[in-house]
Amino acid sequence: MNNLYLNIIGFVACAAVIIHSGTKLSYYGDKISNLTGMGKAWVGLILMASITSLPELITGISSVAIVKAPNLAAGDIFGSCVFNLLILSVLDARIKQPLFSTVKSSHIVAAIFGIILLTVAGMAIYLSHEIPSVLWISSFSFLLFGVYLVAVWGIFKYEQTSIIASSPVIIIPSPIQSVNLKKVIGRYALHALIVIGVALFLPYFGGHIASQTRLGNSFFGTLFLAAVTSLPELVVCLAALRIGALDMAVGNLLGSNVFNIFILGIDDVFYKEGSLFEAISPAHLLSVFITIIMTAVVGLGLLFKPKKKQIWFLSFDTFIILVLYLALIIYLFVKK
Repeated sequence: MNNLYLNIIGFVACAAVIIHSGTKLSYYGDKISNLTGMGKAWVGLILMASITSLPELITGISSVAIVKAPNLAAGDIFGSCVFNLLILSVLDARIKQPLFSTVKSSHIVAAIFGIILLTVAGMAIYLSHEIPSVLWISSFSFLLFGVYLVAVWGIFKYEQTSIIASSPVIIIPSPIQSVNLKKVIGRYALHALIVIGVALFLPYFGGHIASQTRLGNSFFGTLFLAAVTSLPELVVCLAALRIGALDMAVGNLLGSNVFNIFILGIDDVFYKEGSLFEAISPAHLLSVFITIIMTAVVGLGLLFKPKKKQIWFLSFDTFIILVLYLALIIYLFVKK
């Protein structure tokens, strides 16, 4: 029991540090976007998403390389994707106007690439015994790597095209702006290292807290571990909301999902027992399918941009996301 209390204290302490540094991370990320002229959607995808998704990366590698629990790694990845989309509902509930009507439609590009990567991951699990591997690495992992690189390049080009179209005048940064940019990048890097370092301990404390419940790896990874490792995304997005950087928040969440599926390929490289996708339970296909539907709902919301909220404090699209998340968790709990 004493160990349980210590784990709870450790978890709360880590969460408090992440809340502080996550707030600063969002603030300086917004400054970098303004000083460099890069779009907030791309900053959210690259700078924010890659930093806030590192807990999933470290957790996944340790799960497959040390613990030898591929279902725990898969549950963390797919559960984090679902949880990230749930955060969109949280953001929508905290503003007056529908979320997708207040952000740029360019986020559709990240949503589409997310669906493509999820589809490839689902095919990798479903066809795992029929597709040849290179050494122990599944051929689908190389496809995931390629699609991710195309996604980063495509979103960057699309964002730059949008910026040029809306602001054709090229602004040359002054020496003062250059100095400020160096300071901002330095402070961003400092808080990024803090978030990374502290977030690495979250799975340890969270795993020990939940282990006494004797939940299965698939359910535990999808619900508890995913929620724990997605805490940086939640904190950064709420901080972005407070400073009015909604585009960065949405870009962070959709970009994190793109990066998470990329992590699944990295996990396959570190899983030396064979193809990771052969070891993953087909039960995770439901999580993949639900995440694809939720991402498609996000794309429709960005395309049609609802004018008002229809259901309590949520718009219809974010309400569907909430319902799908709860349905998935309930199903996994019953089938655990």
